[in-house]
Amino acid sequence: MNKLLLLGDEAIAQGAIDAGLSGIYAYPGTPSTEITEYVQRSKEARAKNIRSSWSVNEKTAMEAALGMSYAGKRAMVCMKHVGLNVAADPFINSSITGTNGGLIVVSADDPSMHSSQNEQDSRFFGKFAMIPILEPANQQEAYDMVHYGFDISEKYKVPVLLRITTRLAHSRAGVNRKNFREQNNGSLPKDLRQFVLLPAIARKRYKILLDNQQNFDRESNESCFNQYFDGEDKSLGILASGIAYNYLMENYPDGKMLHPVLKICQYPLPKNHVERLAKECEEILVIEEGYPLIEEMLKGFLGYGLKVKGRFDGTVPRAGELNPNIVAVSMGLKDTTGNPVPSIVTTRPPSLCAGCPHIDSVLALNDVIPQYSNGRVFSDIGCYTLSALPPYETINSCVDMGASITMAKGAADAGLIPAIAVIGDSTFTHSGITGLLDAVNDKSPITIFILDNATTAMTGGQKSAATGKIEDICRGVGVAPEHIHVINPLKKHHEENKKIIQEEVAYMGVSVIIPRRECIETQKKKVREKSKSKAV
Repeated sequence: MNKLLLLGDEAIAQGAIDAGLSGIYAYPGTPSTEITEYVQRSKEARAKNIRSSWSVNEKTAMEAALGMSYAGKRAMVCMKHVGLNVAADPFINSSITGTNGGLIVVSADDPSMHSSQNEQDSRFFGKFAMIPILEPANQQEAYDMVHYGFDISEKYKVPVLLRITTRLAHSRAGVNRKNFREQNNGSLPKDLRQFVLLPAIARKRYKILLDNQQNFDRESNESCFNQYFDGEDKSLGILASGIAYNYLMENYPDGKMLHPVLKICQYPLPKNHVERLAKECEEILVIEEGYPLIEEMLKGFLGYGLKVKGRFDGTVPRAGELNPNIVAVSMGLKDTTGNPVPSIVTTRPPSLCAGCPHIDSVLALNDVIPQYSNGRVFSDIGCYTLSALPPYETINSCVDMGASITMAKGAADAGLIPAIAVIGDSTFTHSGITGLLDAVNDKSPITIFILDNATTAMTGGQKSAATGKIEDICRGVGVAPEHIHVINPLKKHHEENKKIIQEEVAYMGVSVIIPRRECIETQKKKVREKSKSKAV
């Protein structure tokens, strides 16, 4: 059927199916729920084996979608506006990691709080993340923007935020479909460290995001979704965004507007159109659904005729922290930058401590991975993140707390089998349990390493909430007891550990391996404290 009568939510879902979607991840929340439900009911989606399972929360949904994108497939993640708070950590960081397959984040706002606790405006999150934002004015644009959003995401390797509101989500209109696009073939990122947000890598990725801002500006200025309609009466210019444009035009059923109108449905704000409106009109009326985002931006954007300098125009560096010298240079004062550090002084990259139990865990895993291929180990935030560096070069992601399990799940959903997750004991109880539950519910073929060093080592050796509970948690969540293994990460057990890892990585379901040995630094600390107590 080339034309369908669809809710705004359903138009987004059908658009995703037609645009080559491979997986949709979501947690139910009005007014976004119908997007995922439509995909789950769709015979087309089932025939094309599109993943459409509910996630435990919005954070795990975002991470699984990011994992599917990592594996080269097109993914969508859906939530209501307050759910974006839960997903904020991976959402913001995904603008730094970038994407591989196209990734669209749909956030459905609820002005007037019909079924919500606030009127939060998701555009602020998109602006904060510095990524393209799409805001459809009608159901047809909602459908079309999914196709466009995936293309933009893959063109610039960034996630795209699609923001809708309640009235658009839950009202119907006719939608003309486009030709169906086949799903992407699986492919790994060209740079297998792209998703590893160690500071040195993150700084480079952030620079790429900043460099892309001019491309996002150009796309917005040239976008068919941003339109300038001229008018005879220049005493007032009207800027209307998203569905607010429909509200405006309902006052003019004949379509004849006396005043110039700038319709905004793609961000960043199209500078050329905005400047034209400002130059031609005596006053500007901003009509937008949600917070006064555009209004606030315009007041600084136009500068009241004054030249505004700062980080936006490059007078102050866009990236990095400030210091007195940077401030002085921006004011035209003397540059007092000191001499560069002599070349005889070299940097020393961080490394795992001598005797760290993670070393033997990683070495055993490294002996198994070559049987498959590189690029399939998803890690988390902890000391073990350093295994991304030589001499180990084991892991391929570090996005946010708990993301290892859900990214491995999403990658496995995309066909990257086996997928392996590496997470610490403390991080597991912080944010990993929910991802494990998603994996168990979907019987995902992933192997999870919970590296148990009995402490929160990276932040100084604080007590770990996981101590003595990991096996019970895994069994309670639903992992089969025969696929939960505790191993001792020591060289003398290397071959035995390697055999267990080989068997569980080959298992087509959820398996958990717990390498357990106390952190070497906490052991030393205990010895010192014991010696002190004896001396006293």
